[in-house]
Order: sequence, then C-alpha cells, then structure tokens
Amino acid sequence: MPFLTEPEPPRGVPIHVLPGIRRIVARNPSVMTYMGTNTYLIEAADGLTILDPGPKDPQHVKEILAAAGDTPIRRIILTHTHSDHMGAAADLKQATGLPVHSYKISATSGFTPDIPLEDGQTIAGLKGVFTPGHCADHLCFEYFLEDNTKILFSGDHVMSWSSSIVSPPDGDMLDYYRSLEILLARDEVFYVGGHGPLLPEPRALVAELLAHRQFREAEILAEIKQQSWIIAELAEKLYFKTDPFLKGAAQRNVLAHLLKLKAEGIAQELAPATEPPPGYVALPGPPKGIHDEGGGEIRAMNTDALRRFGMARV
Repeated sequence: MPFLTEPEPPRGVPIHVLPGIRRIVARNPSVMTYMGTNTYLIEAADGLTILDPGPKDPQHVKEILAAAGDTPIRRIILTHTHSDHMGAAADLKQATGLPVHSYKISATSGFTPDIPLEDGQTIAGLKGVFTPGHCADHLCFEYFLEDNTKILFSGDHVMSWSSSIVSPPDGDMLDYYRSLEILLARDEVFYVGGHGPLLPEPRALVAELLAHRQFREAEILAEIKQQSWIIAELAEKLYFKTDPFLKGAAQRNVLAHLLKLKAEGIAQELAPATEPPPGYVALPGPPKGIHDEGGGEIRAMNTDALRRFGMARV
C-alpha cells in the first residue's frame, strides 16, 4: 500500500498542517505510533480547539499551552480514548478548566466524557462521524477550511503511515470493515490522521485498506478450512514479523478476523492450546505501542495467543 513517511518532526513546537490547523507531535514514537501522536490546534471563531491532547506527559501539555499563546483554548475533543490520545486530557483539563468532549459511550474503563458526543453532532465546525473498529468509541471529524475544502480528522481509523491495529475486545473487525465502507462513500480531499503526515487523495488508501483486510481474511479462511489453528501459530505463518511488539499486533489482527468470522457463523472457537507452540515467546510486559494503540492488557494478550479456531460445523 502507498503509505507515506516523514522526517523526524521538531518536538515541542507547532507545525503548520493546513490553513488554521497546526499539530504538535508528542514524544511517544514507537513501532505502533510512528513519530508520535499528533495533537491538533484548530482555529475557531472563539479561540482554539485541541483535538487529541496526546499521551500523559506534563511537558507535552506545557507545549500545547505555549503554542496557544494569547489565543484562548475553548474546548478539548478526543477522537478516541486510547491512552496515547487521551492520556494528557486530565492535565490539560486541569490547566484550562475546560470539559473534555468524546463519544457518548466510552471504551475506556473509568473515563466518562464531560460532554458526550453523538454521531453527526457538530461542535466548532467539527462534525462527528462514528467509526468504530480500531476503537469502540472512535470518532472521525468532518471539517471545512475557510476556502470550503472538505477534510476529515481521521484519528487512528485511517492514517497515512500505516494500517491500524484491530485488537479485541475494544477493537472489532466487523465494525472496522463497516467504518471503512462509510469513508469510501465520503468525499473529503484530505485526511488529517492521529499519527503521521497529511494524507491527500484518501479514498484510494481507504479502498486498499479494505481490500487488504479482505485478502487477509481469505487467507485465514483458507487455512482454517484445512485444519484448526491457534492464534500464535496462524499469525506466525501469515505475517513475517520479527519485532516482538509487531508479532503481538499481528496476533491481535488475526484474532479480530477470526472473531468476525465466528460472528458471521463461518468459524467456531475450539478448546485453547494447553501449552505454547514451539518457539512461542510470551510478551514479557506491556508493549508500549500495542498497549496504547490496542487497549489490551498483556496477560489477556498472551492468553489470547493460545485460543484455537476452526471452521463452524454446518
């Protein structure tokens, strides 16, 4: 797929993205977050909107406040509640006294939005588009520039630098398919993502992302028609990853595909493996990027790696 790259961005300073839109790239680079989370400062008639405050990092919060300067910050909005996007929300809320807006049903235990948002609701020119899949409470936001150019703040649903992890139970592959199909029917000129640079001509990438997932699903289906598989072994066969965190991400995606097939009555879950397969190495601790991006706990991830699936009996 034609993913984009960018040089190491300057840290702690706002970077021009589009007229009226700047970003500060947080200091949380990883194999799952690329150069770091993009925190957006969006000019509104009454001041600034902060979209995705980023990871919990007091220095990052200070840099957001410094970038605002004399322009008042009026609202804080989240695309979704993974910690690399909302971790700084509490500190920014405390510093500004402003409420946090996000989708009405939170995917993160212990967090409730101060101002819950509905699908289709507009605030400060940002119109929510409910796009679950990567995260159960994910919102993209439609937005018009002053010259009437239509863009989409696409969060982590579609990014210019990589595909998204879909990690159950917070991530759902069936929802992810449907959300990609929603975007295919739209006509934004640019996507402004949660990580990485601006994405021009976004619908081409959306179509490729959906086609890639469908291809991967066909591969998985072909394998379980031959025999039952545990998640770790099937991910090892289909993905060629050496980084342990990326191996974990591959396992989460395979699990998401199989749970989708199970929900559709095509696959069934069988008794799990009682012992790890030869060569399997359990993740020793919370992998920074996968934990932030997938919402899964390390113990559950290692247990899930031993889950087994096969074809449903007709």
